[in-house]
Amino acid sequence: MQKINFITLGCAKNVVDSEHIMAQLKGAGYEPVFDSDDPAARTVVINTCGFIGDAKEESVETILHFAGAKEAGLIDRLYVIGCLSERYADELRGEIPEVDQYFGVRDLSKIVCELTRGGWNEACATDRVLTTPAHYAYLKISEGCDHRCSFCAIPLIRGKHLSVPMETILTEAQKLAAAGVKELIVIAQDTTYYGLDLYGERKLGELLRALCRIDGIEWVRLHYAYPAHFPEDVIEALAEEEKMCKYLDIPLQHISDHQLKAMRRGISGDDTRALICRLRKKVPGIAIRTTLLVGFPGETEADFSELEHFVLGNRFERLGIFPYSEEEGTFSAKKFPDEIPQAEKMRRVERIMALQNNISREKNLSLTGKIERIVIDRIEGAYYIGRSRYDSPEVDQEILVRSTKPLAPGTFHYVRITGAEDYDLYAEIEPV
Repeated sequence: MQKINFITLGCAKNVVDSEHIMAQLKGAGYEPVFDSDDPAARTVVINTCGFIGDAKEESVETILHFAGAKEAGLIDRLYVIGCLSERYADELRGEIPEVDQYFGVRDLSKIVCELTRGGWNEACATDRVLTTPAHYAYLKISEGCDHRCSFCAIPLIRGKHLSVPMETILTEAQKLAAAGVKELIVIAQDTTYYGLDLYGERKLGELLRALCRIDGIEWVRLHYAYPAHFPEDVIEALAEEEKMCKYLDIPLQHISDHQLKAMRRGISGDDTRALICRLRKKVPGIAIRTTLLVGFPGETEADFSELEHFVLGNRFERLGIFPYSEEEGTFSAKKFPDEIPQAEKMRRVERIMALQNNISREKNLSLTGKIERIVIDRIEGAYYIGRSRYDSPEVDQEILVRSTKPLAPGTFHYVRITGAEDYDLYAEIEPV
């Protein structure tokens, strides 16, 4: 069988897209591989990210690397798909003509047709070839976004919000469970918007409860929840469903009303604070992950100081922070000059992260001696690397476990926390 090598860059949504395409190829008699250096894989597909500067640079460098491999005769065909080629296809064709063809984010069926000389097979539409470890999978429930945050290019790239029918999602989830997946990580550009376009109302809470009913699934984790108009039934599902991880990824971006209005986030600082309080009260012990944006045009010292106090006061379990990057075509790029120097943006990033480092260290130290249920992700040197239900793969901290008995990836165990660092924990297996 002809091997086709997939290189996936960017977010988990790209991962799911690549896995669907790979399943189509497998169904057509091809052998898809990923991140492979197998010389027999002479066709390469790069799924790119075009969201912010660093991601675009990585995508371009990867394309150039494989363009060089094609010129050297190491591969025969090279295709580029995803956000970067959706946004910059014409420029890329002129700059990197070695690529056989560029496809956008809505062209999954077209790349399958090009590679197989056939068509998209609906019988395989809910199949996946996993590129994650076999025990967890991302589950994309919608495409695109109807929000118009002033800094964000995603609606320009991926279009308007489009929910996947619930029966399709559940069929895909059941197939993943049958294949050995034990953790479903629910993703979309905005998961809380799920269902509005198809059913006339938000259906995320109902969907989460249905996913928790699937045999074989141990954990269901929720990512990318938009804070404005947060559905109460989602909070109820987080609180009541045993399989729901007491974990929420909710990008807040800022707390200053001045900044939230300029960012067009659709929520005030007071409403944000009230939502966080409601989540903490109704879902005791919840781990909240958020992302923040500093250096947005017009951010004053007073705005930033308010953000610092917000971080100190709310003590988020997980936090990421990014400096503002002007993206062409967005409202902010057209409306506001990017006037804050990069050095000042990075100073603000570092100040917030210094606060978060201390918060994370204190929270981790408080866990010493406690027992946690974890899943083993992999083996690394002398340690088994695991996660609790309060940590998502790739973005959150890990638990390093020593054990005299073998621990297989994908198995669940109880451990006692024996040590802590800013962003890692150490543990030993707790005897049953």
